[in-house]
Amino acid sequence: MRALPGVLPGTVVFEPTREYPPRDEGICVVDAEVMTMAGVDPRSLVQDIQYRLPRGAVHGLTLRTDGGEGKLVRCVSGSVLDVAVDLRPVSSTYRLWMTLVLDDVEHRSVWLPPGLAHGFQALSEIAEVCMRSNRIRQAEHSAVLQYDDPDLAIPWPLPVQVLTERERTTPSLAVIEPMLCDWFGAVR
Repeated sequence: MRALPGVLPGTVVFEPTREYPPRDEGICVVDAEVMTMAGVDPRSLVQDIQYRLPRGAVHGLTLRTDGGEGKLVRCVSGSVLDVAVDLRPVSSTYRLWMTLVLDDVEHRSVWLPPGLAHGFQALSEIAEVCMRSNRIRQAEHSAVLQYDDPDLAIPWPLPVQVLTERERTTPSLAVIEPMLCDWFGAVR
């Protein structure tokens, strides 16, 4: 497995390397030593949440309002376009976003540090995404940013299906921007 820097500061893309014969179905998707060398403490991952979405469905852009959370994200079945938006006011890439295709063929995963909004769109008929977080989910500290915010102009590759009422009525970046210093001001 190798670790590559992502587009946004603090993000890391983990790519498995095939060390077994092609007929062997096994592949290492998490390696604590590689993660540690890349600056991610695998011991800090305390919760695993899995989502199952139909083609075109968008989950997110979610964020945590009490300092953020780090997430290790991978697609365990199917494929998704994974999106992360830098909402750390002190970051050199503030308001920029990155995308990465995660799937069950390449088995890449991505580490997203605290202070990023995160979402994904299912590209396959059904996609299952697993997120390991360094904080236990607390609904009172959860927020969702408008997935189609014109200030971000994220190019979702498929017509978007929104599954929840919460995602239909989310605020724009302009609405939540005044709160970001309180939420992520000290996050670098």
